[in-house]
Amino acid sequence: MGRIDDIVAVITGGASGIGEATARLFVKEGAKVVVSDIQDEQGLKLVEKLGENATYIHADVSLEDDMKGMVDHAVKTYGRLDCLINNAGMGGVKGEIESIAVEGFDQTIAILLRGVFLGMKHTAPVMKKQGGGNIINISSVAGLRGVSQNHPYSAAKAAVLQLTRTVAMELAYYKIRVNSICPGSIVTSIFGAARGLSSAESAKTYENLKRLFEKGQPIRRAGLPEDIANAALWLASDDSSFVTGHALVVDGGISAGQMWTQQMRWIDAIESTLGLDPSE
Repeated sequence: MGRIDDIVAVITGGASGIGEATARLFVKEGAKVVVSDIQDEQGLKLVEKLGENATYIHADVSLEDDMKGMVDHAVKTYGRLDCLINNAGMGGVKGEIESIAVEGFDQTIAILLRGVFLGMKHTAPVMKKQGGGNIINISSVAGLRGVSQNHPYSAAKAAVLQLTRTVAMELAYYKIRVNSICPGSIVTSIFGAARGLSSAESAKTYENLKRLFEKGQPIRRAGLPEDIANAALWLASDDSSFVTGHALVVDGGISAGQMWTQQMRWIDAIESTLGLDPSE
């Protein structure tokens, strides 16, 4: 028996990274999964490995017709839709505020915010009709704290958190829960792929990033896609049946405050400046 036996879940951006890890875990725990992505080759390979309880559909989350078609596909294939995971994402355009092109800003918002809106818009009527459901939106710790020169991404992720809350308040009456997850620095192979690296080069980059990210938060190991998949599993299961409108932070503690070692270096620097002996 799995923790989410027989639920039907749709995962956008499900062909790689966090989406792939979530699809694998959900099938393992008994769900039927629709993997949605624009990476058709990867998506088809994944569902072939996952077996009869997974299907793939091409869907660009920024396009309303694609998102409606994705929801229709899930209902047509499995007869219902119990869980939507709005996971599809991108790094987005970065830079100083005056250097950001409007086109780059619009594309970032279209993928990271409009896609979440469209997913909920077309899922809500289905879940209302069937008497309940569960929506999980992937936000980021960048939506909780300022990140210099990452303006559109951070703004979109903060907006996802607020959209999660407002929709949660609206849909609770219909027994539809809406929550979000805020990942921290999660290592995925797409870091290398985004730079056009070969599979071997991407694998090397992945291992290097794991070592680098080990030093980035109080829990001294890299965050992995499986960490976010486990959080999504909890939110999708009955174990979280009294939770809605919540932002579940999964970041190794990075957003909780300054790490002890950083605090000690800062205190030592202050005392040195004041002419004090840090050992006293």
